[in-house]
Amino acid sequence: MTFSLRKKEILIDILVRLPAKSLVRFLCTCESWSDLIGSSSFVSVHLNRNVTKHAHVYLLCLHHPNFERQADPDDPYVEQKFHWSLFSNETFEECSKLSHPLGSTERYGIYGSSNGLVCISDEILNFDSPIHIWNPSVRKLRTPPMSANINVKFSHVALLFGFHPGVNDYKVVRMMRTNKNALAVEVYSLRTDSWKMIETIPPWLKCTWQHHKGIFFNGVAYHIIEKGPLFSIMSFDSGSEGFEEFLAPDAICNSWGLCIDVYKEQICLLSTFYDCEEEDMEKSDFWVLQEKRWKQLSPFIYPSNCYSTMGISIDNELLMQRRDHIKGGADLYLCNYESRQVLETGLRLGTVTYGEIEFLFSVTYIETLVLLNS
Repeated sequence: MTFSLRKKEILIDILVRLPAKSLVRFLCTCESWSDLIGSSSFVSVHLNRNVTKHAHVYLLCLHHPNFERQADPDDPYVEQKFHWSLFSNETFEECSKLSHPLGSTERYGIYGSSNGLVCISDEILNFDSPIHIWNPSVRKLRTPPMSANINVKFSHVALLFGFHPGVNDYKVVRMMRTNKNALAVEVYSLRTDSWKMIETIPPWLKCTWQHHKGIFFNGVAYHIIEKGPLFSIMSFDSGSEGFEEFLAPDAICNSWGLCIDVYKEQICLLSTFYDCEEEDMEKSDFWVLQEKRWKQLSPFIYPSNCYSTMGISIDNELLMQRRDHIKGGADLYLCNYESRQVLETGLRLGTVTYGEIEFLFSVTYIETLVLLNS
């Protein structure tokens, strides 16, 4: 019995190092392997290893598949062909294309990635847009029911998705606003497969927030909001369902080049509004949220070359883009905080336009077995 137990431990130690796609193929090897790989304990061990060791990490990007695209980007009759694909986080080679899991030919947006799951919905969100929680590695999909709470049409909708470790559940937070600034927030729980409308909205949240990207971290949704000339950060805990407001640093006075992300397990703000004091260099001013206060760190500094800041990578490097106004889209770069070195990835991101606002998407994806047994 001891020898058999030891063999099983060795087998688990080997299998847990493999990518999810390989493990899915092994499900057909034999019944004992299928039971092992599909067990909740193995799925948990595999997830924890990949997350803590940053194993099997990819960049998930909306990109131009044809880098030599000759179409006129200003021609409204020329359709821009974009694809969501997984790229190696080390070599930036394309590993796989991600078609819509339901076979739809419509373009879709990704509104969060956590533990191998991605939240997808319509590229242009409406109050009744269908939402899907998808693990592309194991080709498993969960489609939340349509919310029964909505009886008003909203002019703007935002989605954020992630994992809440405190309640051990995956959450979708949907914020909706009418033209008269009426606001609604509802939360979907993957565990209960149900929506809940948040009844009490603080009065300070009646403001402008629709033009900014949010972030979901440790079960809390964060969003940049504007109150006239002032900026704040709204936080909403999807477990306790409580709101909180953090006034932005006084130096932030413009939304241009402003974004929110996570740096070394801390919420951070990046702003590229001010010029760099060093010749031929640019900078992104940099703050982290510590004990509910903003602490300013040394800025990200990089060579002046018309870059714009997008966020922070899983390796705590600055994600930057440089627009190509002739061929369309933007080239993706990484900047190291300490060395200031800029790395060209060779990836050309596609541009998604909402009115006068343009967005580019590049998020981190980690292969896991989550949803394997759903």
